[in-house]
Amino acid sequence: MANLVGEYECKLDAKGRFLFPVALRKQIASSTPERYEDGVFMVNKGFENCLTIYPMHEWDKVSSKISKLNLFKPKNRMFYRLFHQGAKELNLDKTNRLLIPTALMERIGLKKDIMLTAYNDRVEVWDREEYMALMNENMSDFADLADEVMGEIDDVDDK
Repeated sequence: MANLVGEYECKLDAKGRFLFPVALRKQIASSTPERYEDGVFMVNKGFENCLTIYPMHEWDKVSSKISKLNLFKPKNRMFYRLFHQGAKELNLDKTNRLLIPTALMERIGLKKDIMLTAYNDRVEVWDREEYMALMNENMSDFADLADEVMGEIDDVDDK
């Protein structure tokens, strides 16, 4: 697992490119297995109104899990289609920029100011204004959410 972390404010240029942050490149490079080329990613529509960028080695892990779904079940087929809808391979250019496909930008309404949020094995791409509104809206419920999500987890190292 990559254990990516951080929030990064970026700007899209007129073509939909943004400079991929150095701190993120370092995190990804340190977790990229030798058989994978660094700077190669997959992007797809995220679960909320964002895009999700996976380093290729992480995308392969996720794809491997999804490929085990029984595609004779209609809900599994629909999930498979929706998850892969619009997925595209991205490559860092010589100046360490990524180009977001226009169709994906339009699908979530990306404007010039974007926010990258890195966690676990992925980087989400949000319209900055929408991301900040979502975070502010949910911050007051953070303590209750923490209790609901983390309250039942036992730390086996403490025993």
